[in-house]
Amino acid sequence: MIQLNYPAYPFKIKKEGNKDRIFDPVRQAWIILTPEEWVRQNMLQYLIQVAQYPTSLIAVEKSIQLGELKKRFDIVVFKHEQPWMIIECKEALVALNENTLSQILQYQQVLGAKYLVMSNGHKTIGAEIQSGKLHYLQDFPEYI
Repeated sequence: MIQLNYPAYPFKIKKEGNKDRIFDPVRQAWIILTPEEWVRQNMLQYLIQVAQYPTSLIAVEKSIQLGELKKRFDIVVFKHEQPWMIIECKEALVALNENTLSQILQYQQVLGAKYLVMSNGHKTIGAEIQSGKLHYLQDFPEYI
């Protein structure tokens, strides 16, 4: 398991109608603030501020084709113009389990990333794929 300490960040939140919205600095857009979005935004700030991954190489909520299904990944970090890390965010009350692993492995089949990360904000699990096997991580890999 990876221990994360999310950095302080002055999130921009506004009320629009009866919904709260949060400004996503990566997507440059106001997004409905759901419990999952809160985890995603904190994860993005961890990646940018703590892990120092380049913001320009982070994609958020983009569509991919899984056979005949269209799916949306949460976060993908690119390196050398290829997907390098896939991050699946769940709201705090959702357990990270076989279903979550199955979901991120489906994305990995399409994207071919080397690293997989799942987080619900309280628990974060990461793995590196080596020779077709998952090797669990204690820390986020450095972006060098």
